[in-house]
Amino acid sequence: MPYWVETEDWHTAGEPFRIVRTLPAGCEPQGKTVAERRANVISTPGHPLDVLRQTLCLEPRGHADMYGGFIVPPDDDGALFGVMFWHKDGFSTACGHGTIALGCWAFAHEMVTVPGGDGEVDVKIDVPSGRVTARLAVQGGKVAHVDFINVPSYQLANDVAVEITGFERLAVDLAFGGAVYATLPASAVGLQVAKRHHDDFVRVGRQIKASLGERGHHGAYDLYGVIFYDDVPHALGHHVVRQRNVTVFADGEIDRSPCGSGTAARVAVLAAQGLLDETKTLIHDSIVDTTFEAKVTNITATAESAFPAVIPRVRGMAHLTGRHSFFIDPADPVYPGFVFR
Repeated sequence: MPYWVETEDWHTAGEPFRIVRTLPAGCEPQGKTVAERRANVISTPGHPLDVLRQTLCLEPRGHADMYGGFIVPPDDDGALFGVMFWHKDGFSTACGHGTIALGCWAFAHEMVTVPGGDGEVDVKIDVPSGRVTARLAVQGGKVAHVDFINVPSYQLANDVAVEITGFERLAVDLAFGGAVYATLPASAVGLQVAKRHHDDFVRVGRQIKASLGERGHHGAYDLYGVIFYDDVPHALGHHVVRQRNVTVFADGEIDRSPCGSGTAARVAVLAAQGLLDETKTLIHDSIVDTTFEAKVTNITATAESAFPAVIPRVRGMAHLTGRHSFFIDPADPVYPGFVFR
């Protein structure tokens, strides 16, 4: 039967995030934790929640680079809610820009408040990779910025050889920031992080993922994205590292923002290289010239990797773009949707 779905759309630094607060009857995933619910959906062919993801993400209601999240119960009372992140190819394990948007969304719906209208408040959220925090800085009753405080992040490997067309030798670093990323300078593939090269980054990013194959896996996590970066000259002092990046995630999707979990992965790599510590700030620009600021906290040893683990703090801001009532009709000839890339 046809039904309606209510969504609220935000963007964080240019990257969309479509929020579904109430799931239609029959779409609820099984599981006690967000990670278990994600596993239940992706292991069940034709799961109603996966079909709903497609209808809201693909055309004509979305596009190839759409992103969003379904609100689900938290793992326990320590978090305000849980979220299952989604994109055109499925369900991801982490999403920093979505966490920032969810913090603003929770405040807008008075799920959290700040007495007196000024101060900080934490929105704790359970995601498939663990528990994360959106720390809201509120001034005059409005959110001024949000800090995405991630799960422990760390470099996994360095100088991993990959093969792509046109380059004799190419190497990437692998890092975990709630999802696994391969990172390399854009210059290594003859590119610069600029909008005019976005199709080239999709092409090369796909080749790198294919070349890495299972070498890019980390336990239950497969390789989610490829981050290309440029070092950006600046006159902001020795306490600042500035880079511009573009993240190609899932199957050829371009992150318009500097990528929240991808920024966390870059923080981990820079920390492992000795280029970033608690005294320095990473200014991370995106392909559309928006910016996140990131810092290292709590550098510790980890059993997960030979490299140190850090808790990245990524600062950004989200903005409401609209609210939608989508009509979902299985009799629609293009249901559940289509995509050209």
